[in-house]
Amino acid sequence: MDQGTSTILMLAILVVAMYFLMIRPESKRKKKAEEMRNSLKKGDVITTIGGIVGKIVAVKDNTIVIETSEDRVRVEFTKWAVSTTGVQSSEQPAAEKKKKKDEPSDGESSEKKDDQ
Repeated sequence: MDQGTSTILMLAILVVAMYFLMIRPESKRKKKAEEMRNSLKKGDVITTIGGIVGKIVAVKDNTIVIETSEDRVRVEFTKWAVSTTGVQSSEQPAAEKKKKKDEPSDGESSEKKDDQ
């Protein structure tokens, strides 16, 4: 009976650990994203999950209308398609680029030692 109790206890600990490590953080992220989407207002700059950047010109219950360029092209999206407010970019800041450029990689440093 003692071995069965310890097995059940370990299984319960595993379930609790999974909750705190996986389920709870994901539900927090979903709640935060939902709050961001519900707080969208006219004039905000957004990035969609498809990478389209635009300025909100109209907000409806489940959709938003954005202008995507200076040509006043308007596109309607559902609110769940909004990824972030502001312009999201995958580029590194200039300071990080310069730092990485100045540091030689392992292959370069060994070649320089061999030449000297």
